[in-house]
Amino acid sequence: MNKINYDNLFKETVKAIDGEKKKLLLHSCCAPCSTAVLERVTPYFDVTVFFFNPNITESEEYYLRLNEQKRLLKTAYGKEVKLIEGRYFSKEFFYMVEGYEKEQEGGARCTLCFENRLEETAKTAKDGGYDYFCSTLTVSPHKNADLINKIGEKIEKEYGVKWLFSDFKKEEGYKRSIEISKEYELYRQRYCGCLYSKYAHIKTEE
Repeated sequence: MNKINYDNLFKETVKAIDGEKKKLLLHSCCAPCSTAVLERVTPYFDVTVFFFNPNITESEEYYLRLNEQKRLLKTAYGKEVKLIEGRYFSKEFFYMVEGYEKEQEGGARCTLCFENRLEETAKTAKDGGYDYFCSTLTVSPHKNADLINKIGEKIEKEYGVKWLFSDFKKEEGYKRSIEISKEYELYRQRYCGCLYSKYAHIKTEE
C-alpha cells in the first residue's frame, strides 16, 4: 500500500481555494509548534488558533504555554490571527486515559489524547461556522502524522466540518519552527504535556 502524502494533499487543498479566504480553526499544542504552521496557513485561511490541551498536567506549565501562545500571536500577527482558549481541567485527561497509564509514548494513550483534542476542535469549529479544522501536532517529528490525519478524517465525517490534511513537518517545517521560536525567544517545552510524557523524557536523559 502506498503511503499517503499529506503534505501534497494540503497543497492541493490550498491550490483549489479561489477568492475569499476560508475560515480555519487551528488546534495548537503550543506556541513553538504553531510558528511554522501559521506561516504556512495564514496566506490561504482566516485563522483562529484554538488552545485546548487538558493533557498538560501541571497548571503552571499550562499557563506558561498559553501565555507564550498569546505573546506570539500578538507580536507576530497582531489582530490578524485570533485566539480561542478551550476549557482546562487536567483531570479530564486522566479520566480519559484510565487503564492506559503504562502505555508507551505514541501508543493507545496518545491516540485517545489526539482524539479528544481534535474532536473538541471540530465541535468548536462547527459551532463557530468554520470551513476547516486542523492541528499543529503534525509539525512534530515525534507525532504520527498518518494517525492524526486519519483521526481528523474520521471526525470530519461525524461533525461535518472539513479536516485540513497536512504533514507540517514536511518542507522543513520542524526546522523552521525552531528558527522562528529562537527569533521570538519562545519557551520550548521538552515533553508533550502529561506526566507520563514528562517521566518518559526524564528516563531518556538518565
